[in-house]
Amino acid sequence: MSTVRPIIALTAGEPAGIGPDLLVMLAQHEAQSCLVAVTDPELLEQRAHALDLSLRIDEFNGAPHRPGRIQVEPVSLPVDSVPGELCRENAGFVIQTLDRAADGCVAGEFDAMVTAPVHKGVINDASIPFTGHTEYLAQRTGAPQPVMMLVSGQLRVALATTHVPLREVAARITRPLLRAVIRILATDLRRWFGKSDPIITVCGLNPHAGESGHLGTEELEVMIPALDELRRDGLRLLGPVPADTAFVAAELKKTDAVLAMYHDQGLPVIKHAGFGEAVNVTLGLPVIRTSVDHGTALELAASGRIELGSLRAALRLAERMSRDRHTA
Repeated sequence: MSTVRPIIALTAGEPAGIGPDLLVMLAQHEAQSCLVAVTDPELLEQRAHALDLSLRIDEFNGAPHRPGRIQVEPVSLPVDSVPGELCRENAGFVIQTLDRAADGCVAGEFDAMVTAPVHKGVINDASIPFTGHTEYLAQRTGAPQPVMMLVSGQLRVALATTHVPLREVAARITRPLLRAVIRILATDLRRWFGKSDPIITVCGLNPHAGESGHLGTEELEVMIPALDELRRDGLRLLGPVPADTAFVAAELKKTDAVLAMYHDQGLPVIKHAGFGEAVNVTLGLPVIRTSVDHGTALELAASGRIELGSLRAALRLAERMSRDRHTA
């Protein structure tokens, strides 16, 4: 194993949600990295007190993590946060923490960033356009095409479109989009997941993958030509495969990742398979970013009734990806 000890930036997400709880709980455990929380240190102290957990706050110094302590790169909350109560005045704080973590990764100050859940609604209510971490971090880091992928064990599900209203999905599925997304997915399966010649299953957009055009023509007019072009370039692709069969166990044994066409085509499957243990990883960025697979759970903030599984899995994946990059 590499002796590289990466520096991982952690964002607390929505301050009224369970993100601060997760960071306080994570700090109690061993880590194979230096952990630096990009947040308000008083928020962590308050949540540690509510959870009856001991936590020592240190200035960010790059030292290895020690259980019961956490290094902090401070970003100040404009308004005191109350667990479970959204506050539009703190929406800008959430964005500032993402900016600091992403900019630090781009600059090489941090090796990766791991994000706790944000509340998109309150950010937009504060007149800050925000559709999700994936899109925002791509814009911040100058990435032309991010790809959202969730990982649970050996199951990997990527999305061709992310946070898009269902009525707009068909228009978004174009040949250029599919070519770009599939190439990024194949490249990062090689780079981060050890798949030297990855096989990717591509779900159809329509029921029964269009049933030869009787249930929609996107497969015939858009998807098959795009996939054939990529096959001529040497990519190994299955599909378009009807989404209701792509996730059957026998089909999953044939593939390294499944590409779903839209959010709720792919995510229900992986959340059923491993909710609370899955990891959201953004492909196509110039930085490493992983995240939890769940939301802010406002009603559970400061309750002590949450599980740490997804954040720990996200941290482990970020640590491994960081070490792999350093040893490549």
